Amino acid sequence: MLSSSPAGTRRVLLTTSAILSPGFAVLLSSGLLAVAAAPAAAQTAVSMPTIVVEGTKPKPNRQAQRSAAPRRTAVAPAPAPVPEGPVVPADSTTISAATATSRSLSTSDSAALIADIPGGAAWGAGGVSSLPAINGLGADRVQVAINSMLISPACPNEMNPPLSFVNPTMIAKMRAYLGVAPVSVGGDYIGARIDVTTAPPLFAKGPGWLTTGQVSGFFRSNGTGYGVDAIATVANADTSVTYTGGWAKASDYKAGDGTRIKSTLYEIQNHALSISKRTFGNLFTVQVGGQFIPYQGYVNQYMDMVYNQSAFINGRYEGVFDWGQLEASGFYHQVQHTMGFIAPDKTGSMPMDTKASDAGYKLKATLALSGHDLLRVGNEFYHNKLDDWWDPVAGSSMMGPNTFIGINGGQRSRLGSFVEWERHWDREWTTLVGLRNDMVWSDTGDVQGYNAMMYGADAAAFNARDHARTDVNFDGSALLRYEPGLTSQFELGFARKTRSPNLYERYAWSSSAMAMKMIGWFGDGNGYVGNLDLVPEKAHTASFTAAWHDPAQKLWEVRVTPYYSYVQDYIDVDRCATRAGSSTCTAANLTKTNDFVYLQFANHDAYLYGVNLDGKLQVWDGPVYGRGVLRGQLGYVRGQRTDGVNLYHVMPINAKLALDHTLGNWTNSVELQLVGAKDDVSQVHNELTTPAYALVNLRTGYQWDAVRVDLGVDNLFNTNYYLPLGGADLVDYKVVSMMGSSTAYGYNVAGPGRSLNARLTVKF
Repeated sequence: MLSSSPAGTRRVLLTTSAILSPGFAVLLSSGLLAVAAAPAAAQTAVSMPTIVVEGTKPKPNRQAQRSAAPRRTAVAPAPAPVPEGPVVPADSTTISAATATSRSLSTSDSAALIADIPGGAAWGAGGVSSLPAINGLGADRVQVAINSMLISPACPNEMNPPLSFVNPTMIAKMRAYLGVAPVSVGGDYIGARIDVTTAPPLFAKGPGWLTTGQVSGFFRSNGTGYGVDAIATVANADTSVTYTGGWAKASDYKAGDGTRIKSTLYEIQNHALSISKRTFGNLFTVQVGGQFIPYQGYVNQYMDMVYNQSAFINGRYEGVFDWGQLEASGFYHQVQHTMGFIAPDKTGSMPMDTKASDAGYKLKATLALSGHDLLRVGNEFYHNKLDDWWDPVAGSSMMGPNTFIGINGGQRSRLGSFVEWERHWDREWTTLVGLRNDMVWSDTGDVQGYNAMMYGADAAAFNARDHARTDVNFDGSALLRYEPGLTSQFELGFARKTRSPNLYERYAWSSSAMAMKMIGWFGDGNGYVGNLDLVPEKAHTASFTAAWHDPAQKLWEVRVTPYYSYVQDYIDVDRCATRAGSSTCTAANLTKTNDFVYLQFANHDAYLYGVNLDGKLQVWDGPVYGRGVLRGQLGYVRGQRTDGVNLYHVMPINAKLALDHTLGNWTNSVELQLVGAKDDVSQVHNELTTPAYALVNLRTGYQWDAVRVDLGVDNLFNTNYYLPLGGADLVDYKVVSMMGSSTAYGYNVAGPGRSLNARLTVKF
């Protein structure tokens, strides 16, 4: 049944974003820090009635209602938070705004937050542009939505991934759905789906004005990183205006042994303005925002980012009717990106430009069929357009006289539809089943190289083939949950997830050494070429989650999730087949074990299995010593192709153990991070092994009325270690010969040494 406001009345949420001036780009924001700053009596967040189903248990304390009558009927409650969609799988994890803001003391990279998710890690890239990985699957296999907006790769090295368009302090909630996520969450991924949302707009509860704001500045000693974040809100009962923005800058960081790790510097700024208006049951919000990155170094790439500017418009509607709930969203996003060299660590002249746009919509209706049943149906469409070109270099016979056209008007469109049935059988049993279909169309125009002598044969071979591809993908998911009592929950899930190749995997065409080394988001120093014959990868995943906790879910809890995934047609790589006259695809390239190699994307069957474990335990709680909570997590995953080749960039066994302490306005934390040796490496990539290591991090903070001070020490003992997913160091080590110097093979990227961090926050 549906609980709503009087008949015919609905609450509406419409979010629209627009474009700021050049030099600014995208960030979705709305009063994240203002929520904490404004007095409770003077503010209210937007809310909508909740669809209530017999047998459904409220999220904050779902066990508590088991003592009530066996059957419940829907009532008309006071306005409550918008329903967050389907039953959230038990292995999913949510990172709160408080956690995101706390972690920003150490990093300006939102993807780094993924490490706080069991099974989560990040592929090393630029200082604010890491690629998320969960349960051994990373990069495009993890789909990221920023307020329902999907952003495709707009760089051959994926230097501008989706999470780079939002900084940690602007995140209200980050939820990770793993491999058995409901089909209504999304399609076209096989690893995980990460939904990032910003805070809802705030309004004054009565007459008068609500004014609130916050300014925060930080400093990190390692790399001399510093920056500022700000937010301000002015609102009355029906209109709310919020500004939020941030700027950060850092130089190259130093490893534990004092070595400067070159090409790790960056500068980034984000700005957003939110204007909201509500009238009788309706809410309209316009968000305009911008991001500008003038430079960002990449120690594991041959090129750096020397310009990145983007802008978007994003709209959202949510309405509750007598028959159920309707949600609609639509967006447009554009990026202009340039790769080059940041002196003095990288020198040369070779501009590489990318211009891309994304647009799409999503419609979802939730229908209350009975007191036990919800039905969700939906349709979505996403379109990506990409141009990738490299201007000729004056005076260079190798990089001229023509413009190198890497991808010429590349297009990738996806139309998806789904249906999903959620059934609450009784107080103990819940099921969720769904099916979806995604049609994916991709195409691109003809290409050309710098010149016919070096690139003519590859370009002619590519242009002679039909580039259009159509993928018909079918996915499904099923979840069975059993909650026998107040202290336990068990859940079994199955899913089939499909991902079609991205434009670079299909359409990168040149086999020349220089061109191949400009392609690839793997950070391994190898060269890559696309494959027109790739087919979508299909993951068949099963997982089981068992969770136990005290009845009030305050003193202790533990959760364990083993999983297995068989991936048919996993998009991996092979050494490129021998070609007559080629300097890259040679017989020697097929057998090299101690050098960089040249690879072509190819389909292979593969499997992954592992287990995630997390939990917490209250150790003490009293007026004298405050409250102490011990928390921890452990992740293990193993990935391999069926032909025996290990999958690339799979995180070794790792764990975190922390003790959190609060006493009045004082908070403290000591964290131990343990990472095992990475010995199971990809033979085809010539991936490097890394040794085990342990790090200790400290945090402390104190809150006065309007002022908060946070201090921290990362890598307390200045341990020298190497990043398991950091790739190869392509800058700090060179081989010198009579022909000059070239990148040396065999060196990992060292992690940051000790850093003293501080943040000062003032509310007004």
